[in-house]
Amino acid sequence: MKAVVHQLSQGTELWNQFRSTHYGASEAAAMLGISPYMRRNELLQLKATGKSKDHSDYTKKIFQDGHDAEAAARLLLEEDMQEDFYPVTCSKDKLSASIDGLTMDGSTAFEHKLLSNGLFESVVSQQVPDHYMAQCQQILMVTGAERVIFMCSDGTREKRASVEVIKDQSWFDRITAGWDQFTRDLETFQPKEFADKTEPEAIMQLPALSIQIRGEVTVSNLPQFKVAADTFIANIKTNLQTDEDFANAEATVKFCDETERKLEAAKQSAIGQTASIDELMRTIDHIKDQIRSKRLTLEKSVKNEKENRKKEIIDNAHTIIRNHVEELRKEFKQCDFVLLAQNFISRQFLESACKNKRTIASLHDSADTEVAAIKIKLNELARIIRKNLTHLPEDLSLFRDLQSIITKPEDDFKLLVESRMADQKRKEEEAKERAIAEATERMKKIKEEESIRIESLPTDIKSVLADEKKQLNILKIKSAEDIQDDHRKKVVKKALDALENLGNASLYEIVEAIADGKVKPIYIDFCGEQ
Repeated sequence: MKAVVHQLSQGTELWNQFRSTHYGASEAAAMLGISPYMRRNELLQLKATGKSKDHSDYTKKIFQDGHDAEAAARLLLEEDMQEDFYPVTCSKDKLSASIDGLTMDGSTAFEHKLLSNGLFESVVSQQVPDHYMAQCQQILMVTGAERVIFMCSDGTREKRASVEVIKDQSWFDRITAGWDQFTRDLETFQPKEFADKTEPEAIMQLPALSIQIRGEVTVSNLPQFKVAADTFIANIKTNLQTDEDFANAEATVKFCDETERKLEAAKQSAIGQTASIDELMRTIDHIKDQIRSKRLTLEKSVKNEKENRKKEIIDNAHTIIRNHVEELRKEFKQCDFVLLAQNFISRQFLESACKNKRTIASLHDSADTEVAAIKIKLNELARIIRKNLTHLPEDLSLFRDLQSIITKPEDDFKLLVESRMADQKRKEEEAKERAIAEATERMKKIKEEESIRIESLPTDIKSVLADEKKQLNILKIKSAEDIQDDHRKKVVKKALDALENLGNASLYEIVEAIADGKVKPIYIDFCGEQ
């Protein structure tokens, strides 16, 4: 199928509408879960709801700088290659690509990225990061071009580097399988609302503790401070559910820690002014112990609740994977699909994917992305098994090791099946030939032994045997003559039956009756009975 060219300008309302109904090349990395700029769940939410993020003025400026550099770099490329490159949007089924430049014959595409140090160094060393490689490979898939010139620059000759990207079937397969799974996930996707960045609520501030003593306490707002501290401690939330709850709890832990240090400093300051002010010290210690206890409880609660939520998310993801395996297992009766899938469904994959994720949103996205990747691998495994099973005969006696060979590449598996079948056929033919040869040899040996036995008999017995053989031949001849005589009689009877209505007619009259069709036709089998 050839690509369809759309007359669209990037950034326009029509272009945005087109993108909402197609899977763009620039979205391929997010779909595969390898984009540093967008999570897979964010792309699912975008496709499901049509709602995109609002970009800051700073981000919009970066986009504009990128467009300006792209236009300048395209002019330089056209000058170098003596060929025009046209910005164009193409599609093939649901896949699309907005290309920075394409030659008239469609053989070469151009993709430009704004200069950045890390990317520039990669391109100089002829390396394309995976999240950009996914985009380039989808451009090749959609347009049918032979190559993509991937360039990083600021729009000048002095600061630019490029690398040529050619078709890679493994990437084609990965992208195709990825979008297939994305489509299935999109059908059942339930949007989740997460704050872009959770900020803690403002924490109730305690009054500054002021103490002056001179043998006795002369100035202190400790009673008021204690009331405020008690209220603050009572209002601390320890039942954590959302990202906002966790952010507030972490901020509260930090505040409690600072307050403990301030109380200790105030206490040491008071001690420095007098030898012993017992009530003051006990009150400060009491408040400090309360705050410390709440801090430790909250720290533990934050850690435990995060681990619980993480475990819950991973448990749910693992259940989805096992359910998918079970659905595929039902299809295959000749092999144990669950056993074959063990290398793909370890919980450890999900644990690794969720490692160092600090928010509920990032945990969900990491788990969901890993689930999609594992489903793709399982579907590919099922496809291989499905293909290989078509090459097997009904009788599987030659394939008792099917479990260990069923996942071979199709061509290798087909060759193995044909080889075993041919080998079995050869063995059967050899066995048949040996059986015939052995039977022939036995008959020959029996005849030789019989001849030797007869030759060893006395002359009179030989004469008797010869006479018996002669009589047997005479009986055979007689039997044949009797059969022929019986057959002749039956033929004559059928002829007479056919002529029975003609009485004593002459030969002429009989012939005339036959010619007129008055005689019933008869059929005579000269080799036996009719």
